[in-house]
Amino acid sequence: MSSKEFDEPKTESHHGHSEVVEAEARVSHDNHDHAYDLDEKAKASDYKADAILAENAEHNMGVLEAVRAYPMATFWAFIMSFTIIMESYDVFLCNNFVALPAFKNKYGVWDEASGQYVIVTAWQSALQVSGQLGALIGVFLAGPLTSRIGYRWATITALMLLNCFIFVFYFAESLPVIFVAQILEGLPWGIFIANAPAYCSEIVPMKLRAPATQMLQMFWAIGSIIVAAVTFVYNPILDDSAFKIPIALQWMFPTPLAILLFLAPESPWWLVRKGRLEEAAKSVGRLGHKSRLENTKETVAMMRRVVELEKSEKEPSLLELFKGRDLYRTLIVCGVYASQNLTGNLIANQAVYFFEQAGLATHTAFALGLITSALQWIFVMLSWILTTYLGRRTIYLWGTAVNVVLLICLGIAGSVTSSIASTNAVASLGLIISVLFTLGAAPASWVIIGETSSLRLRPLTTGVGRASYYIVEIPCIFLASYLLNPTGGNLGGKCGYVWGGTGLLCFIIAYFYVPEMKGRSYREIDIMFKRRVPARKWAKTTIDVNDDE
Repeated sequence: MSSKEFDEPKTESHHGHSEVVEAEARVSHDNHDHAYDLDEKAKASDYKADAILAENAEHNMGVLEAVRAYPMATFWAFIMSFTIIMESYDVFLCNNFVALPAFKNKYGVWDEASGQYVIVTAWQSALQVSGQLGALIGVFLAGPLTSRIGYRWATITALMLLNCFIFVFYFAESLPVIFVAQILEGLPWGIFIANAPAYCSEIVPMKLRAPATQMLQMFWAIGSIIVAAVTFVYNPILDDSAFKIPIALQWMFPTPLAILLFLAPESPWWLVRKGRLEEAAKSVGRLGHKSRLENTKETVAMMRRVVELEKSEKEPSLLELFKGRDLYRTLIVCGVYASQNLTGNLIANQAVYFFEQAGLATHTAFALGLITSALQWIFVMLSWILTTYLGRRTIYLWGTAVNVVLLICLGIAGSVTSSIASTNAVASLGLIISVLFTLGAAPASWVIIGETSSLRLRPLTTGVGRASYYIVEIPCIFLASYLLNPTGGNLGGKCGYVWGGTGLLCFIIAYFYVPEMKGRSYREIDIMFKRRVPARKWAKTTIDVNDDE
């Protein structure tokens, strides 16, 4: 046998062996893949089971039980909500400055009709909208910034910027420079107002979402109380300290809050969206009581389940907010935000100036402004109970309806021949409207805003929603200033007809399009929006705990 003949069979045998080895390898690989698939299915089954356990636990948890189970979540929601004081403080400060004698004497013009210096309508409106213009830019910065670096670091960055911008306001010596300073201060406000409701709604269990997000309205009221107290004390003073000291008091807030937020946990939902599951579990552990540490696995599984429902290969973008089912969610957030300006809020924000134009003495107007702010704070806390037990849609709708009726009554009182009785009626109705606004529509709207958007697009949705608030508010401020100013419409209480009409429109739209999300997990909310359940049928719709859509 030749060498060639000997070698060929060996070669054929070698190929045959190679094919057998490859075939065995393929079988082994297929078996490995099959085992891997089974393992993954088993893991998915385990993680869904954990998710169902966590969701059922939240459904069965009472409000007080939730507070005991997640005490630190309540605390950190309180700290994040505190950032809203800074926007509230400055908004009310500028509104009160137009009624402050020292400020009017320095920057106003003499008005023969009233026999005093007044800030002309154009500058009055400009000062009131300047911060909102900055915040409008800030909310568009907030979404991409927060999506990239998280709620904590985005808010800390904004707090440090605010520290710098307060200097510009403090050393301003003309209305144009004050205008620019307010725009700069508005940039961080936009980040605060976009991040706070989203962060608060994400770190607390289901039963605490209402009070946690409603704390935003409480801190808005606290900001107005501080301003009312400070300007009440300084309104008799006629030198620059009457408005310089209130400006300087803004430095009380940013640095302590930045330190606290540095110590705060990041939203576990944000961490899960980023795939950082171990960090999410640690964050959940920090939010709950020590006895809850063993349940962090199930809670993260629940979050993973919802994030998987919303999963997309693309990075979140503003364009997505206006496509498919997310368009409806975006419109609800934008509409609820915008309607705050159309159902009595502008009277609440301009309370002191409103009382002054209603015919009350300056000192009395400032005192009544302080009383209004204190009552708002009390009524916001009462709203926690109403919204938690009666629902968001119910309180929002009927709070709006009551305010519409009262605004029409305000218009009627303002139409009566000027007298002490009509002046007192206008002032009283203005106070009642300002206070009831913080019991019904205002606090309920924060809960709706925090719950409506998808988790994946939440930072962007809250940013765009707040932008709609400013887009509506800015022209409304000019209108409100014109309606009240002696050099403008000088309508006094008759402005109630205008805001009553806009409030009625908001009520009708909300009745058909704002759903009831009380007692719903984020998974259930996602599914109901996907199924396009009509807003009025949400409360009666049942979602199976095993459904994944």
